[in-house]
Amino acid sequence: MQNSARPGIINRLTLFILVAMAAGIALGFALNKSYIADEISALEKIEFSQQQVQPSDSLQQASIKETLATRSKELRQSIDKKLEPFSILSDIFLRLIKMIIAPLVFTTLVVGVAKLGDISAVGRIGGKTLMWFIGASLLSLLLGMILVNLFKPGTMMQLPLPDNTIDTGIQSTGLSLKGFLYHIFPSSAVEAMAKNEILQIVVFSLFFGVGTASLGDQGKIIIQFMDAAAHVILKVTSYVMSLAPVAVFGAMTAVVAKQGIGILKTYSLFIGEFYLSLIVLWVVLGALCFMIIGKRVLKLLQAVREPIILAFSTSSSEAAFPKTMAQLQAFGCKDKIVSFVLPLGYSFNLDGSMMYMTFASLFIAQSYGIELSIGTQVSMLLVLMLTSKGIAGVPRASLVVIAGTLATFNIPEVGLALLLGIDPLLDMGRSATNVVGNSIATAVVSKWENELDEIPGGANPAH
Repeated sequence: MQNSARPGIINRLTLFILVAMAAGIALGFALNKSYIADEISALEKIEFSQQQVQPSDSLQQASIKETLATRSKELRQSIDKKLEPFSILSDIFLRLIKMIIAPLVFTTLVVGVAKLGDISAVGRIGGKTLMWFIGASLLSLLLGMILVNLFKPGTMMQLPLPDNTIDTGIQSTGLSLKGFLYHIFPSSAVEAMAKNEILQIVVFSLFFGVGTASLGDQGKIIIQFMDAAAHVILKVTSYVMSLAPVAVFGAMTAVVAKQGIGILKTYSLFIGEFYLSLIVLWVVLGALCFMIIGKRVLKLLQAVREPIILAFSTSSSEAAFPKTMAQLQAFGCKDKIVSFVLPLGYSFNLDGSMMYMTFASLFIAQSYGIELSIGTQVSMLLVLMLTSKGIAGVPRASLVVIAGTLATFNIPEVGLALLLGIDPLLDMGRSATNVVGNSIATAVVSKWENELDEIPGGANPAH
């Protein structure tokens, strides 16, 4: 379903998102300096006082720590309440996106698998997809390890270490084969869809699609129904996407108002080096993609610029999923490849999150003056590679994996407190990078399968 007006619509929506982002940043700084200035100032004083309290077993010291912690919690709750009208804007948008994802993945993947025809084709494409995912994940982890050792932000910044009694609120998750397999295979397709467990939805859709294809003429009825349902869902997506600028405005206002410019000054070195590392990852992934699809890699990045901006501004690669799917099809990737590779990528190919895991873990070790040998760091990389695959869909998944890894290598888990304040700012970059990585993966697999149209727009973007 071609639409000659599509480029104009995309450019206009992108412009609106950028304007909303700029307006949100400006309003956020203004609110930080006026509306919640008293709470921010009081919170900074309390945090300074917490750093001055010397470790002690005395009841007096324990009482002081408890009082400061309680007051800090009250102030954060007050700030959250004042900024709630802005955060609600982005929360509603993200809820609407999540409402769409499960039926969109199910319908498009069933149609895509049914069009492939047999289980051997599914296995062939699945093998190529996982090969790229594993390679890209290892590359992201390795780059993070190399660059954090090169920059040494933990050593250079010399941040005051958090008190060992601080509760980060992050529960570590250990490596469990049982837990990993249970996360992959659903006990109920309905439950998987209700919880937006994308990997479980993919597994059910694969079985359903292969079964549909085996029915012959009877299966065609199901395929036609699913295809029509996918069109309806994508139409709903277009309605929801019209709210994106409002959501971006709310998200940026809330984040900037909470963080202010003070935390940017304190953590400017870490933030700058991490974003530089993400740029290096983009270049490396782009170079690999260039070797396979040629100069069209630049057009690919241009095609998905809107999902990238959306993921960055909302700190959610999930929010960009429907638009990424549509744009990849418009770029020339066949719908059956897009609907197969992209959902898998959201569980197995989060390149930005992968880089952050090694970067953050080693940063915390550096902050504590813990020297890790190259062999130990490689072991950490492999542990992160495995544990990260089993917790897709878990809130603050990257921090959960990092917490478990720190415990495994005897690095204080409380070190996560060093990153909690800036995590929303870092999440923006890694979410955008996740979209880039999955878009490149989809284009590469499409090329390997000779399913990448040479003329952009040759694919049907409405599927």
